[in-house]
Amino acid sequence: MLDALKVVTTVVVGVMVGVEFSVAFIINRILNALPDDSGQLGRAHGGRMLGAVMPFWYIGSLVLAAVWAIAGWHHSGTGLVVTAAGLLIVSVIMSILLLVPINNRGKTWTPENRPADWKEQMNRWDRFHYVRVAVIIAAFTLLAAALT
Repeated sequence: MLDALKVVTTVVVGVMVGVEFSVAFIINRILNALPDDSGQLGRAHGGRMLGAVMPFWYIGSLVLAAVWAIAGWHHSGTGLVVTAAGLLIVSVIMSILLLVPINNRGKTWTPENRPADWKEQMNRWDRFHYVRVAVIIAAFTLLAAALT
């Protein structure tokens, strides 16, 4: 049972890393290159769509890592899992304090109601997101290392 938990946790966190990496380095670059208002509309739609899913994914990943740490407390690699869970806590805190407030504003914007500094706010979100991606990549790496 513990082996299944390890694999499920690693896969769930790994897929989350893949999605967030894709948003940071592929999707947002595509959206930024679109003409006129298309990029802003795409970001607003992405903010609504991913904003609805990601809280469950981030919290779920953290819960899975915590359960793994508790269930495997006396097994090798537990320190790696605890550290990974700590990094996932950091990613959740970053999300709540830094990224979600910007996303909540951005997902309601249209070309008619967006603020004059909307690009600066999106750039700030991107910078915070790059850091969050680095944090969850580190957590995933630790979980993968704990499997061995």
